Amino acid sequence: MAGPARAAIVGLSGPVLTAGEAALFRERPPAGLILFARNILEPDQLRRLTGSARDLLGEALPILVDQEGGRVARLRPPHWPSFPPAAAFERLPEEAARANAALIGLACREVGLDVVCAPVLDLRLQGAHQVIGDRAFSQDPAEVARLGRAWAEGLQQAGCIPVLKHLPGHGRAMVDSHLDLPRVGTGRDALAEDCAPFAALAGCGAWGMTAHILYEALDPRRPATLSPIVIDRVIRRAIGFQGVLLSDDLAMRALQGAPGTLARQAIAAGCDLVLHCTGVLEETAEVLADCPPVSEATETRIADSRARVAARRQALDKVALAAVRDAQLAAAA
Repeated sequence: MAGPARAAIVGLSGPVLTAGEAALFRERPPAGLILFARNILEPDQLRRLTGSARDLLGEALPILVDQEGGRVARLRPPHWPSFPPAAAFERLPEEAARANAALIGLACREVGLDVVCAPVLDLRLQGAHQVIGDRAFSQDPAEVARLGRAWAEGLQQAGCIPVLKHLPGHGRAMVDSHLDLPRVGTGRDALAEDCAPFAALAGCGAWGMTAHILYEALDPRRPATLSPIVIDRVIRRAIGFQGVLLSDDLAMRALQGAPGTLARQAIAAGCDLVLHCTGVLEETAEVLADCPPVSEATETRIADSRARVAARRQALDKVALAAVRDAQLAAAA
């Protein structure tokens, strides 16, 4: 490789690593990759893809996937089982959520995916846009924290790093941040409820993902991803989150600007890494060109998250885990 990894997690265009992608990554290696449905055909193909990426970029390369269960799942039938959405576990014993998350983690690890973008710690609030909806455990911050902790533990037991979504809270958004910039006018006291689940899990060893939301009471000019005020004062200090902070996808329409410019702004605001998911080679090249190398502080945070996984990883029985989860879901039905 030509130099140190850039502070960006990027997407790929399809089910194989192309010659153009390989050439770009040799020149400007990303800090990691994220895979989507366009990259996933079946297990053997996916293992070849993740293996070829690590052959090129190193065995320690983080490879991310959105595998929450329910609507947000990249590994799907017929090659992988369906997983229930987070809302299905509300008021169930923690062991059910932990078992389900461990099963998700095992499915991911078997094909070379080691960072799972879950759990969602946003609140499920009535009247809000359904982009979150049943991806959230509950409207009760304490319940979200209880189940979110179990979910993170299950992923770590399976050998995966969890990613808490979406700091400091996406639950009050009235529009989908994939399509437009949500503006939340709620005061600081109410926003403290949104922050509470993230604060409860701030030291669990997970990564965190920012929300592309403008919180008028926190920073009336910039969405959280681009706001030094929100990242420093709220996410890092008030919430106390000191793990790897990853931006949500810079290509979402909530943000306006060229990919490289947004990458610079997000890193300057305090994100450790930026996420750019389109897999369009020209956009990926711009992001990698404009991103600085991964900082020493970020490297330390990544190492800590890996150490937490190593300490919690267990030999797990998939049949037993499924039995625990399914019994609890059936009892609640």
